[in-house]
Amino acid sequence: MVDFKYYAPTRVEFGRNTEDKLADLVKQFGGTKVLVHYGGQSAIKSGLLAKVESQLKDAGIEYVLLGGVVPNPRLSKVREGLEICHREGIDFLLAVGGGSVIDSCKAISAGFYYDGDVWTLYKHEDHVTKCLPIGCILTIPAAGSEMSDGSVITNEDGGLKKDYCTDIFRCKFAIMNPELTYSLPAWQTACGAVDIMMHTMERYFSVNDDMEITDAIAEALLRTVKTEVAKVLKNPTDYNSRAQIMWAGSLAHNDLTGCGTTGDWATHCLEHELSGMFDVSHGAGLAAMWGSWARYVREENMSRFARFAVNVMGVDPGEMSCEELAEAGIQAMEAFYHSIGMPTSIKELIGKDITDEQIEEMADKCSNYGKITVGALKVLSRDDMAAIYRMAR
Repeated sequence: MVDFKYYAPTRVEFGRNTEDKLADLVKQFGGTKVLVHYGGQSAIKSGLLAKVESQLKDAGIEYVLLGGVVPNPRLSKVREGLEICHREGIDFLLAVGGGSVIDSCKAISAGFYYDGDVWTLYKHEDHVTKCLPIGCILTIPAAGSEMSDGSVITNEDGGLKKDYCTDIFRCKFAIMNPELTYSLPAWQTACGAVDIMMHTMERYFSVNDDMEITDAIAEALLRTVKTEVAKVLKNPTDYNSRAQIMWAGSLAHNDLTGCGTTGDWATHCLEHELSGMFDVSHGAGLAAMWGSWARYVREENMSRFARFAVNVMGVDPGEMSCEELAEAGIQAMEAFYHSIGMPTSIKELIGKDITDEQIEEMADKCSNYGKITVGALKVLSRDDMAAIYRMAR
């Protein structure tokens, strides 16, 4: 067991009609002029954006709208948001959407008081000590950004996808009504489930084997999402299953499932370069990469992969060796991905063969041209990264 800090200050309002509490929450956390940040047409078509505007107007809270956030949120939109915030005197940010919108809000929040270019923070060349406060109305359970300390932004110049983490831009509140997720397409629902599970798996596949309570929580979360996403794909308006998935998304990435363990995060790092190059859905990219990563590193903690096979994937150990169990668990996970419409290779993901040149470019970017390593279960060099990309092709 390793020492840990657990910090989860976000106030959660969970359940039906919780969006009706918006204005009171904004006031409680000091908002007087709000940037309402959202994605595409879904917030408009669903009537949610109109409801947000009505509540803010009725409460006498000024606001400015900024839509247009896309999956793998762009640095250019962050810079547009920063310009609006400075021009309009914004003092509170409200994200209406999923992880991409929340991450974009976090980048705006971090850049607001920063004298330099906000991308400097995502290059990990500087840090901030003050941010604009953020609240969110979650409509896509996946990224867990509503309770996490992280944000991931894509710089269109070079297709670079980078993260920045700081406790001070954790959301002040998160409004979570599972009914707001009913209209999510099956693909987006499945991608979200993969992302939720991977946030826990990145922590679960650890060099540490002596934090039983954390492992048990992680395994229960993984089993729950695996079960409930199948139900939701059959019945998109299953409130109880939608609620399980939505809450799991928050618990998977507010650090609870990693207390006392050392997280790995190599699959996320590898996928960031994949989605940076091909602009694919993050969850689908994770599914495409995970099996190859798992086979490449499993010898570092074979018993952990065997435990995963039995306790999460329900593999009957029978007379299997530890190594056979580990492989059976990986195969079972890949079968699950296929069962919910997710890819298990890069070719399945992008619909064509990836070139050797593209693999080398992703390995270069992931390793910062050989200057950094990623992962903890097995520390991956630039050559390791390229090998895993080749395995996943």
